[in-house]
Amino acid sequence: MRVIYISKKKTAKILLVFCLVLVSVAYSINFRDKAITVFLNIKRELPIYCVERDDKKISISFDAAWGTEYTDELLDILEERNIRCTFFLVGFWIDAHPDKVQLIAQKGHEIGNHSTNHPHMSNLGKEQIIKEIETTQKKIEELTGDRAVKLFRPPYGDYNNLLISTCREMGFYPIQWDVDSLDWKELGVDHMYRQVTGKVKPGSIVLFHNNAKYTATALPSILDNLLEEGYEFVPISELIYKDSYDIDHTGMQKKKDQ
Repeated sequence: MRVIYISKKKTAKILLVFCLVLVSVAYSINFRDKAITVFLNIKRELPIYCVERDDKKISISFDAAWGTEYTDELLDILEERNIRCTFFLVGFWIDAHPDKVQLIAQKGHEIGNHSTNHPHMSNLGKEQIIKEIETTQKKIEELTGDRAVKLFRPPYGDYNNLLISTCREMGFYPIQWDVDSLDWKELGVDHMYRQVTGKVKPGSIVLFHNNAKYTATALPSILDNLLEEGYEFVPISELIYKDSYDIDHTGMQKKKDQ
């Protein structure tokens, strides 16, 4: 019998290669959708992050999934400045606070769909996606009537091609944001002010949360600064193009040349 001797140095190299292979396999499994997209040259479908516009219109949006502590104050701040915006509501938040849903609508704001159970939408199959959207849309329409719009914002900003294509088949516009206030990180009023005012541009969609600790405190100075800069605030359904548009690789919606 022939005995093969492997030195410690070679053994270490073999183990290193083996570990690298394991890491590579794990990476491929965890990010299979992205890998398949790249290697098969499948077009990645994108939601609307912002809109290319010649004017200085922008949209403010609030996601509501937990709590209502600051909601009335936010509505007062917006009303004082005659600003209308878009609230994205989760189904279980609607069930817990139907009065707030109606109040938001009565104040002139539009209400978008933020799912029923706040899941990672990229983990769902098509039927589950449809159920998440349809269930909450029915709740919104029953409470608000024509203040409900066909806008869907996926929880956590998590999406894949299946979600985007399903939204479009259902007649919904999938919406993200290009300016994140990062209010959920609770980094303070000054940080929020710089984060928003330093990044807004014409056509921006700004993300806030209705129950973040510093949002109600930071919002007045943010809005006043942007108003002084000549920005006009409109709900998202009035910012985006409804037809004859393209979305570039950054998620910017652009009107097609006629």
